[in-house]
Amino acid sequence: MYNLGLDIGSSSVKIALVDQETGASVGVVQEPETEMSMLAVTNGWAEQDPEDWWRHVCKGIERIKEKCSVTSKDIAGIGISYQMHGLVLVDDNGKVLRNSIIWCDSRAVKIGEDAFHEIGENQCSEQLLNSPANFTASKLKWVKENEPEVYAKVYKFMLPGDYIAFRFTGAINSTVSGLSEGIFWDFKNDEVSDTIMKHYGFDKSLVPDIVDTFSEQCRLSSVGASESGLTKGTPILYRAGDQPNNALSLNVFKPGEVAATGGTSGVVYAVTNSLSVKESARVNNFAHVNYRQGEDPRIGKLLCINGAGIQYRWLLNNLDVADYDEMNALASEITIGSDGVCIIPFGNGAERMLNNREIGTRIVNLNLNNHSKSHLCRAALEGIAFSFVYGMDILKSDGITLNVIRAGNDNLFRSEIFSNTVATLIGHDIEIYDTTGAIGAARAADLHKGDFELFGKRIMDNDYVMKYTPLQEKDNYQKAYENWKKELELILNI
Repeated sequence: MYNLGLDIGSSSVKIALVDQETGASVGVVQEPETEMSMLAVTNGWAEQDPEDWWRHVCKGIERIKEKCSVTSKDIAGIGISYQMHGLVLVDDNGKVLRNSIIWCDSRAVKIGEDAFHEIGENQCSEQLLNSPANFTASKLKWVKENEPEVYAKVYKFMLPGDYIAFRFTGAINSTVSGLSEGIFWDFKNDEVSDTIMKHYGFDKSLVPDIVDTFSEQCRLSSVGASESGLTKGTPILYRAGDQPNNALSLNVFKPGEVAATGGTSGVVYAVTNSLSVKESARVNNFAHVNYRQGEDPRIGKLLCINGAGIQYRWLLNNLDVADYDEMNALASEITIGSDGVCIIPFGNGAERMLNNREIGTRIVNLNLNNHSKSHLCRAALEGIAFSFVYGMDILKSDGITLNVIRAGNDNLFRSEIFSNTVATLIGHDIEIYDTTGAIGAARAADLHKGDFELFGKRIMDNDYVMKYTPLQEKDNYQKAYENWKKELELILNI
């Protein structure tokens, strides 16, 4: 028997099958094979039709069954991961009332900023653990203010993963983790937030029913089974937003464990049991997948770094080099600190961890007589690594402990220079795993049984690649980091 995992992204839907007995991946497909379309009516807007997600889910299920030679009766359960912070609105017949306003849409920024000041920073930090910012609640307020005829018909709001579960089953429900990512959860009172509902003028009837993250959330209806090609009664057993799910996929559940990704942007996701928040304007705080009402809390602190892998890719596209391997080889010719060259890699929009400053990429201390593209390659890897360390320093100031980093096997973490720099400066191991969100979601469909130890063993058995340990020569790395940080602070103080 197999579990099916779905990862509903904004560019594609990924579908994975894992062996229920061993947790081994037996196949992954992406649908569509290119990229999903996105509607941008005006600058800063980003919408998608939820029906497109469902269509790609159904097509992907058809493909994975064919690829792996399985039938619908071979699939025992379903886990769903999805793009966070999106808004889906349906009427009392379950009809979608408008396109989904997705995570990267910025139309509600001012609404969230105003709410942060009007509610008060202390109250937001103590109850919501966040600024309302540009999250789902603020997007719903935008609809209320700007499309009253749509808002008047709203029966329930949903997150993207909730909608996919609804199409499978006909049931409208969500999780505490999901509601917290929309900034609908009051952590102090451990319930749906009266503060945000009253401030934005929402009726609590709009909130979906709440189910446990690891549970039999709902079962496939006749219609859902017919459209998806699965069997009626197949249970949905897990659902989470993509960043908490990525942490789960790396076996990050306990305080002191940190998940990191180093793609176009970088993410550091640290688990804590503390509800204390000092950096609600720079760090997001959500109920982690193993948060349970009335128990010792598990909070995921999420810090994003927009200027990460995109910086290295820009160099690849603009230097006379063949590929990343050549760039890494060039970088390895240069000593720690890049002979004084610093690259500040924040050229991918405003950085929340820099208080939403947009400072761009800067190359400083470049000597045209002595420095070469090898120095640029090393300085870029170091600059991105330093930005991760800088972000972790912010997380530490916000109360996290750090015992181990677990990271995906992506381009940045495959670089010895990058990973050694981070590991040495933070003084902890970085474990590398080769997995995906869809595989993690599929495996998580077994966690309703409560065996987290077996879950972790399956990740180690199937996905473990290697480990970077801190190097002894920390002084040189620390000196280079302090030099980089000095250059950054000079820019921030302008």
